Amino acid sequence: MFGFSWGEIGLIMAVALVAIGPKDLPVAIRTVTSLIKKARGMAAEFQGHVDEMMREANLADVKGELSKLRNFDFKSAAEQTLDPSGTLRGELAKATGDVATPAYVPPAPVVEETPESPAFIPPDAARKKPVPAFIPPGTKRWGY
Repeated sequence: MFGFSWGEIGLIMAVALVAIGPKDLPVAIRTVTSLIKKARGMAAEFQGHVDEMMREANLADVKGELSKLRNFDFKSAAEQTLDPSGTLRGELAKATGDVATPAYVPPAPVVEETPESPAFIPPDAARKKPVPAFIPPGTKRWGY
């Protein structure tokens, strides 16, 4: 555990037997073992809290990346990459005589707030009922 050999543990037990006495030694051993158990429990709880914080931080990053992907406008990104100043679109409009098409103006980014998804969806709500292949005429529609 801490790098103690059996000889060292035996020496500690012999000193404890002489110092504490044979009558109180079992009580002292129980007290030491309960303190060790409490320390291990506290260490495990602390590690659990640290792991939970790491998971939450990672989930927040993933959620932000997914919202960026949902709001990505491919058309405006492609136009801005291919023709950032809008001169190509303006020259094309002049060449074709299309006066109605103005020079390229990059659109403002669309920021949509996505509603939070529920933490738990009941299985009955998520499960769709199968539609029967044939419903005889004159029968109830089975709740559909």
